Amino acid sequence: MTGQPYAVFRPRRGRYVAWGAAVLIVICFTVLGFVMPRDKGGVANQLAFVIFGLLIAAVLSRFARVRAVPSERGLVVHNLLVTRELEWAEILDVQFGGGPPWLLLDLADTEQLAVMGVQRADGEYAVREAQRLAALVEAHSSSDRD
Repeated sequence: MTGQPYAVFRPRRGRYVAWGAAVLIVICFTVLGFVMPRDKGGVANQLAFVIFGLLIAAVLSRFARVRAVPSERGLVVHNLLVTRELEWAEILDVQFGGGPPWLLLDLADTEQLAVMGVQRADGEYAVREAQRLAALVEAHSSSDRD
């Protein structure tokens, strides 16, 4: 493995789109909140509009923060709603082909875990990241067998 094998796995395109959309939502909802007429709901409606925009941005920020953090011990996968910590021995295989838009891990407990930190939308970058993760899994599985 060349470079930094334990660098964090993060999507590129999805992260930029999510942060950009979050900023745009906050700006739009804030501007709309201040230009709304105050006749019926007053300042409370305007403030509620801004707060709603901030809540939408908070949800979008979760999309921007998906990642997988490798270490000597294993892999911590931070997906949209769930964070899961895995030891290398638990990971049997890495799949990145047809089907889901992100990488899948085959686990020893016969389940699969999506790694949203590697997304097909990133093209060749995602392929290289999938190969890097597969190399990490292989390196640690062969050292576990020794």
